[in-house]
Amino acid sequence: MASALLSPSQAPPSPALLVSGLRRSFDDGAVAVHDLSFHVNPGEVVGLLGANGAGKTTAMHIILGLMTPTSGSVRIFGMDPLTHREAILRRCNFASAYTGLPGNLLVWQNLTVFGRLYGVRNLKARIAELLEMFEIAHLRNRVTSQLSAGESTRLHLCKSLLNDPGLLMLDEPTASLDPDIADKVRGILRRIQRERGIAILYTSHNMRDIEEVCDRVIFMHKGRVVASGTPTEVLAGFKENSMENVFIRIVRGGDLEESPAVSSPAPS
Repeated sequence: MASALLSPSQAPPSPALLVSGLRRSFDDGAVAVHDLSFHVNPGEVVGLLGANGAGKTTAMHIILGLMTPTSGSVRIFGMDPLTHREAILRRCNFASAYTGLPGNLLVWQNLTVFGRLYGVRNLKARIAELLEMFEIAHLRNRVTSQLSAGESTRLHLCKSLLNDPGLLMLDEPTASLDPDIADKVRGILRRIQRERGIAILYTSHNMRDIEEVCDRVIFMHKGRVVASGTPTEVLAGFKENSMENVFIRIVRGGDLEESPAVSSPAPS
């Protein structure tokens, strides 16, 4: 018997981010990313994990449009970043603990510049809201170059939420944060995910972040996906009781054949 057609309200959401068969090789023959495929749905946090050199940064650069793939495709809100860059950038944002903002500007000036680039309405109020949210309102008149590493990380997070993005890409968002502030940041991300239905792609070496924030995880090793699924599924697949133990086993390359990857469902 044929199943009934789903109404628009019942149909599964289209992925905010869809990566299909992504491959990136270099002139010397090295391959940084092998046939990478995954998706991030609206309202979902997906962790992209692996040791340095696993291929995460290359994959992120391709998704951000900073690097062209050798083959494969990226679709953000159904659009090709190479041909719809401006439309996509209005609906996305990015924060990394390893990138800098203009150091000679005051904190509020940096946020104002980016807010204007994104066309944010009621910008002063939005800046004030975000500075309060990340507990750095007292630093609004501080020169950006004088911020501590943790303060700078929180400023980047403020910048990343200015335009209320539908897709947020975060690279080590709790790096340099003390445990109390890191816990608050995880809470903020979970709250905006629930309230705004935001899709988040999250890279981190902090396995506590991953266990507390991510709905699904994708482990990469030497450019390939070696495990994926919910944290519970991955732990069961590796017969481990912590994501840190899974990470260590993958990084050391031990007995991956005996712990097959757990596949996450493909988007409908």
